Amino acid sequence: MGSHPPGLTWALIQEARARIAPHINLTPVLTSRTLDEESGARLYFKCENFQRGGAFKARGATNAVLSLADTELGRGVATHSSGNHAAAVARAARLKGVPAYIVMPQNTAAAKRAAVERLGASITLCEPTHAARERAAREVLETTGASMIHPYDDLRVMAGQATTAVELLEQVAELDVILCPVSGGGLLSGIAVAARALKPRIRIIGVEPEGADDAARSLAAGRIVPCERPDTIADGLRATLGERPFAEIRRHVDAIVTVSDAAIVTAMRHLWEVLKIIVEPSGATAYAAVSAARVAVRGERVGVIVSGGNLDLDSLPWIRRAPE
Repeated sequence: MGSHPPGLTWALIQEARARIAPHINLTPVLTSRTLDEESGARLYFKCENFQRGGAFKARGATNAVLSLADTELGRGVATHSSGNHAAAVARAARLKGVPAYIVMPQNTAAAKRAAVERLGASITLCEPTHAARERAAREVLETTGASMIHPYDDLRVMAGQATTAVELLEQVAELDVILCPVSGGGLLSGIAVAARALKPRIRIIGVEPEGADDAARSLAAGRIVPCERPDTIADGLRATLGERPFAEIRRHVDAIVTVSDAAIVTAMRHLWEVLKIIVEPSGATAYAAVSAARVAVRGERVGVIVSGGNLDLDSLPWIRRAPE
C-alpha cells in the first residue's frame, strides 16, 4: 500500500512555477469573434505554440532538469521523444551546461529532429514503437549514466505542464471547461490537477486522435490499455499513457473524446486562416473537438489548449503534391 508514489500536488505545481518562471514565456490567450460565432461558445486559445521551443514541453522539461541536484546532473540527462519534449530537454540541459541524450523514432518529423540537433543533443534513432523507445532509452542510460527525464510519467514534468492551466485561469478566470490534447498524459493530468485546485467545478476534457485512442479506452476500462502502433497525423500524440498521469486523469478528468485526422487537419487550416497562427497537428487537436462538434460547449466559456506549433512547412497536410 505504501509502495505507490505520491500524486501531483498543488505545492509541487507552485514550486514548479517559481522554478521555471525565468526560463519560459507567459504565452498569450487569443480570441476570435468568428470562431465564437461558429461554435456558439466563447473560445479562449492558450497558445503554447508561442512557448520557448514552440511547445508546452518547455515547462515540464525545464522543471525536471532544474530540479536535479548537481550530482544527478553530472553525466547529463536523457529522454525519448518524438520531438517537442526532446527539444525541451536539450534546451534545459543547455541551461545547466550538461549533455543531453535523446532517443527519437525514425519517423520523427524532420523539423523536430533538426530542432534537437541545433541544440547540440546526441540523437539515437529507434523503431517507431513505444517498446522500442523504452528499450533504446534504457541502453542510452546504461551507456552514459545520464539522468532520465521521462516525457510524461514524472511528477516534475507533470508539475511543469500544470503551470499552463495556472496561467490560463489567471488570464481568463471564469472558464467553464478546458479542452486539452492527451497522449502520455503529462499535460492533461497537470492541467486537471491545477484547474481543480483553482476552480473545483470546472470541467476538464481530454482530446486525442481516433488512431491513438488509448487514453479514451483506458479511462473507460479503468486501467491502461496500450496502443502499440498508433496511426495518426498528430505525431506528438502517439505515446502510450503513463501510470502517474493516468492516476490523476481518473481522479480529475470528466471525459476524453476522439477526433479524426481529417478533423485535425481542418482545425489546423482554420486556425491559420482565422487566428493567423501556424499549429502542428497535435496542437490543433483540442480545437478539432470543437470544430467537429465532438463536445457540447454552446453557451460556455471554453479554454482551448493549443499545445504546439512545430510544423514542417514543406509538408503541410492540405498541399497536394504532383506525382514524381
